[in-house]
Amino acid sequence: MKSTRHARSGIRTTIAIVLLALMLFPVYWMLNTSLQPSGNTLSANFFPAHPTLAGYQTAIHDQGRNLVTSLLIACGTVVLTLLIAAPCAYALAQFRFRWINWALLAILISQMIPGIVIANALYTAYERIGLLNSIPGLIIANAANAIPFGILIMRSFMLGVPPSIVEAARVDGAGLVRAFLSIVVPISLNSMITVGLFAFLFAWSDFIFALTLTTKGNVVPVTLGIYTYLGAHISNWSAVMATAMLASIPAIILLVIAQKYIAAGATGGAVK
Repeated sequence: MKSTRHARSGIRTTIAIVLLALMLFPVYWMLNTSLQPSGNTLSANFFPAHPTLAGYQTAIHDQGRNLVTSLLIACGTVVLTLLIAAPCAYALAQFRFRWINWALLAILISQMIPGIVIANALYTAYERIGLLNSIPGLIIANAANAIPFGILIMRSFMLGVPPSIVEAARVDGAGLVRAFLSIVVPISLNSMITVGLFAFLFAWSDFIFALTLTTKGNVVPVTLGIYTYLGAHISNWSAVMATAMLASIPAIILLVIAQKYIAAGATGGAVK
């Protein structure tokens, strides 16, 4: 009986390792090609026998500014999303209004609208108010995509915040804003980190808004930079793959650092 359990455990472990290897193989091949001196992804060896950082030097020279642009857009999106979504989520969680269910339905429907539809609608509005080809314009567009998601995640968490502790702070003389910042925000930190991380990833990986709302080439996020890079460096894939690796690093670091907050924030409102 014991040997049977060990055999089943070994089979499950083997299957898990194989699936993990299959999922990570594209990342490995991206790293392998970025270190190949030939730069040809089709004739590249399975291991970089003579690794070189020439692809990374080219990528940083050509795409460094685009990486900084993406970083500014992603950080701005996180700040704007949390500033708007956190108080909205608290209001929808704690205040009892008859229209709240309709508001939640509207938020849910807004999540189902394709990004290209929103981008085309924003293009006309941005052209009139002068936000085309600007970092603030892309921050607002990406935040508009992340705020409904943030409200739904944080509201489910804030439903568990006892109103009595906020009322106690009000009795001690704190206003609504002070009570929200001093009591609700620290308690809801896990859900806020989760929303902030996803907002960062939404903005960092955005391609639709970057392609639609930038036309002059003065503001180019790294996703759009890679897209244009493919046509210009089709014979030198090491630079393209090096750019992709550099673009992956911030997301990997954030996921590793914030994984415990994500698990707590995502399941915080699951059990009442």
